[in-house]
Amino acid sequence: MAKAPVLTPQAEDFPRWYQDLINKAELADNGPVRGTMVIRPYGYGLWERMQQEMDARIKDAGAQNAYFPLFIPQSYLTKEAEHVEGFAPELAVVTHGGGKELEEPVVVRPTSETIINDYFSKWVQSYRDLPLLINQWANVVRWEMRPRVFLRTSEFLWQEGHTAHATYEDARDYAARIHTDVYGDFMTNVLGIDVVLGRKTAKERFAGAINTLTLEGMMGDGKALQLGTSHELGTNFAKAFNTQYLSKEGKQELVWQTSWGVSTRMVGGLIMSHGDDNGLRVPPRLAHVQVVVMAIKGDEAVAKVRELGAQLKAAGLRVQVDDRVDTPFGRRAVDWELKGVPVRIEIGPRDLEAGTAMLARRIPGGKTPVQIDALADLLPKVLDEDQAQLLRESRERRLARTSDVATIGEAAEAAVAGGWARIPWADLGPEGEAKLAEQAVSVRCLIAEDGSVPEADDAPGTLAIVARSY
Repeated sequence: MAKAPVLTPQAEDFPRWYQDLINKAELADNGPVRGTMVIRPYGYGLWERMQQEMDARIKDAGAQNAYFPLFIPQSYLTKEAEHVEGFAPELAVVTHGGGKELEEPVVVRPTSETIINDYFSKWVQSYRDLPLLINQWANVVRWEMRPRVFLRTSEFLWQEGHTAHATYEDARDYAARIHTDVYGDFMTNVLGIDVVLGRKTAKERFAGAINTLTLEGMMGDGKALQLGTSHELGTNFAKAFNTQYLSKEGKQELVWQTSWGVSTRMVGGLIMSHGDDNGLRVPPRLAHVQVVVMAIKGDEAVAKVRELGAQLKAAGLRVQVDDRVDTPFGRRAVDWELKGVPVRIEIGPRDLEAGTAMLARRIPGGKTPVQIDALADLLPKVLDEDQAQLLRESRERRLARTSDVATIGEAAEAAVAGGWARIPWADLGPEGEAKLAEQAVSVRCLIAEDGSVPEADDAPGTLAIVARSY
């Protein structure tokens, strides 16, 4: 009788596979309140590495970290009409505190544009105060009707950047810098996901923005996932909160602003981009455990894996030693495979006699005996190869499953079949976008013919990327 698979096969039921993997790899659990999640240590380790990589890039772009309150006076959101309208269905509102009804209800932050702008209006007085570049790592709450762990939860973790500039051009260029140099670089070179950088249509734009830049990734089932956004806010919030500065010419001017963010949704994107029927596959540059050194059995093997683990850590690798010989080796190996650790080094009594170890590679698969003394030099090369393979697979999948089409019907057909479609925006337009929405298909972004980001929705030659999405 065939042994039942550990995970539901992707081809059989992709959503079920996704949920199975989260459970079996011990990434997260559902929280006690519908739509919330508990991120388990291994899953949180992935998020911490994302934070570290992103935080370094954000600081390189000149932004500084700060923190703003979780509770926002409800009146703040009403100051920018489009913003409050966009978030109204998702708001969690607190009406009582300390056993009493509050004089003014407070909103649990869905995003911090309003409260941060209130303080920007106090902090910005002169052109010398600009640009003001602030980032916040925080949690936010958006009441979710159809929750899915990591992808759509009522509370999630993220970073949100908020900036104020003297001119439209400075704000536009900074939003683009975050889009490419921070988000694009991280997602491509660390997450190993071949994201498409584009411009959102007016319908899909962030509430209160004049332009939204997005990064879209194709998941293993051909659907799209928005992995991050960078917004030009124009002067909309500056007008609402009277955020002005005294220019060099002695005139009072409104600031031009941006906001931008990525969230724990990236963990879901990581799973669905790189996972297979055996579990997660973590890109080596992201992995908080790049190498697990495993003792198969025996006291001598335990001593050796501890020694080797220390050597590999000293060589700059992120290593975990698994010396739990009281737990069956096969079970431990399956657990690490589910978690997607890029490399396993397996050592038993026979390996010690030969001075070798078994090198198991999660990303390409397969095992190879190697000399123990060669591992410190060999492993960085192996990890670089495996990082490159994941990005290559992601790019090949996107290219193979993207079709150039000429009609709305062909675009919908390609998306429903599990792929992306490219169609001239001039042939689709807002009316065609509305027709696609009736079939649960959306315009993910607009790109230029050469793959760059168009300067305007109606720029000549602009193409729409159409897909079903998460």
